[in-house]
Amino acid sequence: MGLFRADSKPAGAAPVAIIDIGSNSVRLVAYDGLTRAPTPIYNEKVLCGLGRNVLTTGRLNEEAVRRALAALARFRVLCDIMQTAHVFVLATAASRDAENGPAFLAAAETACGHPIELLSGRREAELSALGVVSGFHAPDGVVGDLGGGSLELVDVRGATMGQGVTMPLGGLALQDLSGGSTKKALKIVREHLKRAEPQLQTLRGRSFYAVGGTWRALARLHQAARGYPLHVMHGYSIEPSDELNFLQVVENTDAALLTDVESISEARRPLLAYGALVLEEIIRFGRPREIAISASGVREGLLYERLDREVRAADPLLVAARELNALRARSPGHGEELIAWTDRFVETLDGPETADERRLRHAACLLSDIGWRAHPDYRGDQSVNVITHAAFVGTDHPGRAYLALAVYFRHEGVAPERASPMLRGLVGPRLFERARLLGGLLRVAFPVSAGMAGTLPRMPVIAQDGRVVLQIPAAWDALAGERLLNRVRGLGRIIGLDGRVEIV
Repeated sequence: MGLFRADSKPAGAAPVAIIDIGSNSVRLVAYDGLTRAPTPIYNEKVLCGLGRNVLTTGRLNEEAVRRALAALARFRVLCDIMQTAHVFVLATAASRDAENGPAFLAAAETACGHPIELLSGRREAELSALGVVSGFHAPDGVVGDLGGGSLELVDVRGATMGQGVTMPLGGLALQDLSGGSTKKALKIVREHLKRAEPQLQTLRGRSFYAVGGTWRALARLHQAARGYPLHVMHGYSIEPSDELNFLQVVENTDAALLTDVESISEARRPLLAYGALVLEEIIRFGRPREIAISASGVREGLLYERLDREVRAADPLLVAARELNALRARSPGHGEELIAWTDRFVETLDGPETADERRLRHAACLLSDIGWRAHPDYRGDQSVNVITHAAFVGTDHPGRAYLALAVYFRHEGVAPERASPMLRGLVGPRLFERARLLGGLLRVAFPVSAGMAGTLPRMPVIAQDGRVVLQIPAAWDALAGERLLNRVRGLGRIIGLDGRVEIV
């Protein structure tokens, strides 16, 4: 749509906000600006349960309406306090299905002070898919957005989307239609998913992108049950056979007995079994390669839709890394120079670098100096903490672990045993060695540049004739000491080459 130009975030840019009136929750999310990688600056939800019993009574519950209108009035004041530049308000299944939905929406517009877009099921599917497009690098699979009232499915291949379908399979809807019986709910799920066969047939061997609070809650419980070390939802990937076993446990166990269930709101716990039923049947019908949890959905899709086409094409991981570099590095231009400097070195190596490894390396270069304000003894650990838990999109958990390890090795040395066992377990053998290699390069770059822009282009490091060679201009020959030579040799040892420093 190209409504806004947002290829960079000017200082003092006003936030934008989205109010999402869903079947289970009413939520306000404010972002720091309209960019390719928007960062939430405020997030609040109220579990109103607007969709509870709508399919059997045909009406929104009066108490749920009261709670929703009170939340919307509060959100209006919060948006005024944050001086938001734009406020977008969306309403979904419960509001469109209830006979008193129009009256509620009229009152809701008065309460929040902004017009409300009532999404059709197809429009909701489209925005969910755009959210996944905005949050994943080259997505390929089927997006499933499970809300309180409905499930939307839509195929995505890169930035290309298929036609979406919507079904009344949200947790509240299933609870309502089945009278609280999971056996009846299972029959309802199977009947509706048969009608979605065209979408599910395309899923085999591809990714299923799970969007929605109930599925994120299930993923959080899955992490707890497996002792998974990185408590970040976006990009968390689950193997389908393992997920099937876990989902069956959720369906057949009292929610109160599940590991870490205290982290899930009491209002959402009764819906876990219904969310598990739907996901289990999707896995059985579609046979995906993986379940990928997405923190990006309708809200992020709405923002992405409003960017210029050129901005949409930008890599969100690199956009976010550049923003963090600009905020926290001593000399942001140095991070950009590191990209070109390491490009030149990698081009002289014999082994290939994949396109995804290249983009991860570029992001790590931009993040390499974000810990400089910490005490020297803690720069490595602080950088790891920031990177592993940052609100990045466009990367999975192995990629996130690579970024953290590369910057950690830059500070703490490239000995493999220094690495966190948790990160080493996440990253895999190849990316682990790529992180060590980049860490070794960074350990050479900083002593000859002091982290300042303008020097690295004059001091290339290359691999030639069985050696790693750092070339230093004669005017700067005093830089070539024993400490620097040891770092060049250390870089060489990572790839089985000798290291030397040449004055040119």
